Amino acid sequence: MNRTGEATPSPTVRVSGAGRTERGERVLSSARAAADSVPVLRTGPTGISEYDPLVLATRAGRTAFFPAPDAPRAREIVADVEDGALPTDDAAAVVEHDAETTTLPVPTNGPLAVGQRRVLGPCGWVDPLDPEGCQFQSLDKDAGAIADAGLVGRGRGDASADDPVADAWRRARETDGDPVVVVNANDADDRQWADETLLAGSPMSVLDGVAAVAEYLGTTDAVVYLAETDTELREHLRRAVDAAAGELPVVPRLATGPDEYRAGAPTAALEAIEGADRIEPRLQPPSPAEYGLFGRPTVIHSPRTFAQVHHALSGSEGTDEDGSASATRLLTVTGDVAAPATIEVGSDARLSAVRDAVELEGSFKMACVGGVFGGVTRTLDITPTADELTAAGLGTDGVVELLNDERCPVATAGQRANFASEANSGRCVPGREGTVQLTELVRAVYRGSYDRGKLRELGRVMTRSSNCRIGARAPRPVLTAMDEFESSFEAHADGRCPSGACTDKL
Repeated sequence: MNRTGEATPSPTVRVSGAGRTERGERVLSSARAAADSVPVLRTGPTGISEYDPLVLATRAGRTAFFPAPDAPRAREIVADVEDGALPTDDAAAVVEHDAETTTLPVPTNGPLAVGQRRVLGPCGWVDPLDPEGCQFQSLDKDAGAIADAGLVGRGRGDASADDPVADAWRRARETDGDPVVVVNANDADDRQWADETLLAGSPMSVLDGVAAVAEYLGTTDAVVYLAETDTELREHLRRAVDAAAGELPVVPRLATGPDEYRAGAPTAALEAIEGADRIEPRLQPPSPAEYGLFGRPTVIHSPRTFAQVHHALSGSEGTDEDGSASATRLLTVTGDVAAPATIEVGSDARLSAVRDAVELEGSFKMACVGGVFGGVTRTLDITPTADELTAAGLGTDGVVELLNDERCPVATAGQRANFASEANSGRCVPGREGTVQLTELVRAVYRGSYDRGKLRELGRVMTRSSNCRIGARAPRPVLTAMDEFESSFEAHADGRCPSGACTDKL
C-alpha cells in the first residue's frame, strides 16, 4: 500500500518486440524462466526496431529501459526485481511516471523521445491481447462526434487517404444497403511498418475504432483484410478479436488476399475479399462508400486511421474532445539506416526530426518521402501535413527513406519506375503502357538520351489519366529526382554516374 492507502501496482518486467527475432524470443523465455513472483509480460513492438527486444523493469512508478539485452542479462534484470530492487546501473534510461499509466513512459532522449506517443502510446507497454489494457470508447461515445473534426484517412490502403473520413462515413450511412467496415492491413511495401506496429502492439485500439465507426453506420459487419502470407500477424489478430469479443459491440472477421503490392489498393482489397481471380482496382465512381464489398456501402480505412478514431474519441491528453488535435502522423523511417523506426509526429513538426530516431549509415544525400512511389527531396524542412507534402511533390503514405551519398538518384528513380511496370494491374493504358514507357525513357538516359520534355509530358498524362494509384504515382520519383538532381541526369547521358553507383544499367 502507498501513503494514500491505495494499492500500489506490483513490480513488473515487460519484454517488448520479442516476436520480431529469435533472440527476442530467447530473451523473453529466459526472463520468464527466472521469474517467480514478478510477472513477465510480452508486449508488442514500440516501433523502434533498434531496441528489439526491449526489456522494461518497473517498480513503484519508475521504469528502467534495457534495449536489446542478451538472455543472461534479462535473467539478471528479473532476479534484481524479484529481490526488491530496480536495476539502473546499465539502463539506457530510467523514467518516473504515474504508477497507473497505460502508455509507455517516454525517456527524455533517444529514439523513443522523438515526436509524440499518442496513438503509439500503448505499443510496447500493454499486453496487446488483454482487453483490460484498453479503455474502449465505442461502447458509450458516438463517432459522429468527431465526424466534423477534420480527421483524414492515412496511408495507401485507405479509401479516404488525405480526405476527411466524415465524407465517406456520411455517404455510406446515407446509401441504401447494409454497410460494412473494412480494415485494409495488406501492404506489401516493406518500407511501411506503421500499421503492423499498431496491429501487433495495440490491436484493441484499432478494433475499438472499427467498432465505433460500425456503430455510427448502424452495422455489425466488419472485416480485417491481411496478406495471406502474414500468418503470425493473422493468428495474433485472431486471438485479439477473440479476446475483445466480450468487450466490443462489433467484432470483425478476418480475410486474406495476395501478398502483392497491387492488392493493397482499397478497391483491389475489396476484389480480393470477394474472391476475385484477377485483383485490380475498380473504376470510380461509384466510390466504395456507395458501392463497395459485394455491392454494399463500404468504409475502408487503414489500421492507422481506425487507431486515430479511437484516440480522438478518448479525449486523451493532447486531443480535444472533438478530435481536432489528433492530427498526428505515423512515419516509418527507413532506407540506409542501421534499423528502421516507426515514430509519431504532430502537424507542427518538421520532417527533419525523423533523423533523430535512426542511425544513418553514411552521409545524407536525399530522402524519398511517401513509399515506393514517394517524392525525392534534398531537404526535410517541411511539416508532415498532407497539404505541405503534396505541395512539395512528396507522398503521404507514411514512409521517409533516408538515402546516403552512395545512392544514385537516376538509378533510384528508374528502379521505382521499373517496379511500377511490373506491379501495376494492367487495367488502364496509362498504368499498363505508361509505366513501361517511363522505364524505357529512364533507361534511355543511360544510353545518352535525356529527353526531359518527354519525361515530364508522360508524367503529366499518367498522373491525370490513370485509373489506379500505381499509374498515377509512378512518375513522381522520376520527376522529383529530375527537379532535385538535374545535373545527375545530364551526367548519365554523358556516360558518367557522379555517385559511382551505376556499374550496371537498369
